[in-house]
Amino acid sequence: MPLTSRDVPVPARALAVGAHPDDIEFGCGATLAKWAAAGCEVSHLVCTDGSKGSWDPTADLAALVTTRQQEQRAAATALGATGEVLFLGRVDGDLEADLVTRGEVAACIRRLRPDVVLGHDPWKRYRLHPDHRAAGWLTLDGVVAARDPHFFPEHGLSHHRPDALLLFEADEADHGEDVTGHGDAKLAALEAHRSQFESTMGITAADAGAQRDRFRRRQRDRLAEVGRQLGVAEGEAFTRMTAL
Repeated sequence: MPLTSRDVPVPARALAVGAHPDDIEFGCGATLAKWAAAGCEVSHLVCTDGSKGSWDPTADLAALVTTRQQEQRAAATALGATGEVLFLGRVDGDLEADLVTRGEVAACIRRLRPDVVLGHDPWKRYRLHPDHRAAGWLTLDGVVAARDPHFFPEHGLSHHRPDALLLFEADEADHGEDVTGHGDAKLAALEAHRSQFESTMGITAADAGAQRDRFRRRQRDRLAEVGRQLGVAEGEAFTRMTAL
């Protein structure tokens, strides 16, 4: 599907919602870095605790959760984000798009009042991980609940309607962001998630240098691929929704 729109106006505030620590950086890290550099207040909302993010069956999961929160904060810093880094703390693998969690996402949107919300595309075909599906629905449902005053009045927060919703990992992306010059920040943010080198990025101690180079090349190739569609050096692609 061709990218028929490009470059939303830099928002004053943006909120990215991800299933796990590192999902946001993979999905929209360069876009967030571009906006942060232009003065946008970028916040992160991570739905799960990342406690399944290890291939070591003897891993200390409580320590892993703490590590992954620290890594997420470091990644936000690498992107230049000046907003909040929030964690819903649902157990990794058990995330559900239930009413209680929807209310928590809506409360974050109402409190932070983002102009643009970014999240997983829940309509992506053949998606394997259940948390990504659930996080996508929570983002959409949270936007709806946040915008209308009669949802969750117990929040005691004014309703808020974002201007746009950008969904990453989309099968049929229709919007591109020119992120030329911000690929380095995306890579730095991804590599802040050191606990995920082996399980997610394919970087092992045995051949770390070569494998890290291959990982970086894959990320840059993807940025260049989207960039070619936009006629620029680097790009990130989304499905864009504005009728919110």
